[in-house]
Amino acid sequence: MSLSVEQASRNPTSDAAHEMLQGILEAARESILIVDPSMRVAASNRPAIAAFSKDGRPLEDRRLTDLIRDAALHDAFRSALADGTRTDLKIELPGTDKRTFDVHVAPLKLGGPPNAIGVFYNITKIERLERVRQEFLSNISHELRTPLTSILAFVETLEDGAVDDTENNRRFLAVIRRNAERMHALIADILELSMIESGKVSVEIRRVDLNSIVTDVFASLSSQASDRGITLENDVTENAFVRADAMRLEQMLTNLVDNAVKFSRQNGRVSVGLNEHDARQVISVSDEGEGIRPDHLDRIFERFYRTDRARTSGVGGTGLGLAIVKHLAKLHGGEIAAESTLGQGSTFTIALPS
Repeated sequence: MSLSVEQASRNPTSDAAHEMLQGILEAARESILIVDPSMRVAASNRPAIAAFSKDGRPLEDRRLTDLIRDAALHDAFRSALADGTRTDLKIELPGTDKRTFDVHVAPLKLGGPPNAIGVFYNITKIERLERVRQEFLSNISHELRTPLTSILAFVETLEDGAVDDTENNRRFLAVIRRNAERMHALIADILELSMIESGKVSVEIRRVDLNSIVTDVFASLSSQASDRGITLENDVTENAFVRADAMRLEQMLTNLVDNAVKFSRQNGRVSVGLNEHDARQVISVSDEGEGIRPDHLDRIFERFYRTDRARTSGVGGTGLGLAIVKHLAKLHGGEIAAESTLGQGSTFTIALPS
């Protein structure tokens, strides 16, 4: 990028040239620094002050090295000042909130000594989204590969003659069906979460009977609980009402109770209760499992996050249930949280506005 104020106006005065330059700088959304031959800032704009001034003071007359410690960036400005070289580079600024910039550095003619201009495009959000995208693709590939591998293996076994094996062919078909259903559930949850995040899902808040909803959830999960000897306890009093979308509330509780059953100890107990706290109705789902380590609690609502893949690989599920619950709770104007004690169990709470 090369800018000549003289070319922009045939005979501007010094004040007019400065005013024109400053107007161009302030019109830009990107952070812009103009550096003089002594490697000090000759001019900047407000986005640059916000990005590079720790104390909020103007950047003029301050050394570039005092503002940004990056050797490649300093070399780019020196090259632009010395021989008019243009440079594109990426820099990362360390700190509590690490930021990433694409930077274009070029010579700038202002009628006097040579200057150099740097345009900083903040790509921090883009980089974060790219990391999320890559992590999502990695996770989804892993989650789909496992059932697909089983399906292909048993199909090949059947094709190789096992289809006529009356003792085993039904068992092989059952494995294929189970893994196909797992893939179907995963795809359904991905679509569901995508619709929620894109704002295509709305909730119809009404006064609903929580005790009845918990009873229905327990009925749908009674078989899984019975297989593991888990006792389901509905501690919600009769005629206890909350303000929620009945269908979405049942969906949230189904995900939480299903998780609680999976991770409870054999012959343990899963309970659902309701309390009032700070003008909010707090629904709790408690289990008697191994508990969750404190360093995992902040991340368990992320998509596909597993506290221990080796331990959770056999419990089924898509890895998206808690993420869906989190977003549905937000749609209700509420929030979800988790508390856990290692060796004793975990409690998940949904806090809804009263």
